[in-house]
Amino acid sequence: MAKTHSRFVCQVCGKVSSRAFGRCPGCDSWDSMIEEIVEAETEKSARAVRGLTGTSKVQPLAAIEGRQEERLPLPIEEFARVLGGGIVPGSVVLIGGDPGIGKSTLTLQMAMQIAVSHTVLYVSGEESERQIKMRADRLAEKEQDGRLNLPARLLLVTETNLAQILKHIEDTKPMLVIIDSIQTMTLPDMESAAGSISQVRECAARLRELAKSSGVTVFLIGHVTKEGTIAGPRVLEHIVDTVLYLEGEHFQSYRLLRSVKNRFGATSEVGVFEMQEKGMVEVRNPSEVFLAERMINAPGSAIAVTMEGTRPLLVEIQGLTTPTSFGNPRRTANGIDFNRLLILAAVLTRRLGINLSSQDVITNVVSGLRIDEPAADLAVAAAIASSYRDVPVRADTVLIGEVGLSGELRMVGQMQTRLREAAKLGFRRAVVPKRLRKSEPVPNGIEVIEARSLREALKAALLEEETEKPAKGRASGHQKE
Repeated sequence: MAKTHSRFVCQVCGKVSSRAFGRCPGCDSWDSMIEEIVEAETEKSARAVRGLTGTSKVQPLAAIEGRQEERLPLPIEEFARVLGGGIVPGSVVLIGGDPGIGKSTLTLQMAMQIAVSHTVLYVSGEESERQIKMRADRLAEKEQDGRLNLPARLLLVTETNLAQILKHIEDTKPMLVIIDSIQTMTLPDMESAAGSISQVRECAARLRELAKSSGVTVFLIGHVTKEGTIAGPRVLEHIVDTVLYLEGEHFQSYRLLRSVKNRFGATSEVGVFEMQEKGMVEVRNPSEVFLAERMINAPGSAIAVTMEGTRPLLVEIQGLTTPTSFGNPRRTANGIDFNRLLILAAVLTRRLGINLSSQDVITNVVSGLRIDEPAADLAVAAAIASSYRDVPVRADTVLIGEVGLSGELRMVGQMQTRLREAAKLGFRRAVVPKRLRKSEPVPNGIEVIEARSLREALKAALLEEETEKPAKGRASGHQKE
């Protein structure tokens, strides 16, 4: 009988220790060290461990035939964009997201479309066959005679024993396997509970070995923690080839499928979907949708052009300033980084004389999006200044640029792509940082106004300079501009 010993493993970061700690020495998480019973590896079991391809062979790199990975076409174009153009055979894809955000719905839609021509095995460890059938009936299209068009090659099994699942895969020989979810899978030869760090790591490793040795594509659905990261060890994200996050607010119908790791394509790609009764519907032109309810010539509104991977998105950024009722003014950032808001408020106060020391400042990115890149700095600053001065930003103008601490504007990348997208949606003017290189042509249909400083940019963007309209609703004691 093999010897056993106990160890303590952090369920957050995977730190292994020979004794328990109240606070993990690896990630400083409290009460995350769980005891696990480990069976010592015998010499026989060590020799039985196979490589990723079943057998290993040393050969010169030059002798290996190099070819581009063949991809399986995916009818859901937004999904295919995030994956890099389609599904790579033998890859392992991890999809994470909040509960109820639409992970199972999106993967079931994908499975139903691929099952028209290939065998797909959907493994559920959380829902019953009846629940999944009800969802499939809702997503399926009706034929002329009223019957639901469910593909015969879509196979379903409810199982949590990974050894039994691997046997089902060997018997059915599917092209695609969907595991919902990886945290519910268990290996019978391990004594730890389902969802523990050792079970998640070993189950993911077995599935990766299956994918690399047989060419079967595996999609893993993963739970997320309250911090928004994939539950389980960080090594789980290192095991897989692609990591996708499905993001969105529960009170909003839009969902963003974001790629944060992709060995077969670009990272930070984004696909946009809308949650409807018939499932996840692709949004082919998200910029137009996000701006559909915009109020023209409303103070405190500015249009930014942000890049999500290789896709430019036009979003409305709203700013609101109001006299504070407390000793310390509040700063609220919804959809942008809070520290960037503090920097922009300080620059507006110090460099432009806009006294925000007695004003609550609130910013919001419409449609529940989140913008992390500094190219939206100019639009955020313009929205705040527009609200403070009570004058609108020109309705046909977009603002692109990073704001420095001295009030200067700095160039951002992929400017031509941003300007082309703005021109395509009907915007006629763009306020951008002054270019050092004049070789790049300006897209047709849009006037580019270059500014060296934030002051120059606001002068070009706000209607205040033309109308000389006095600001309304200013609190007493503000500095005159």
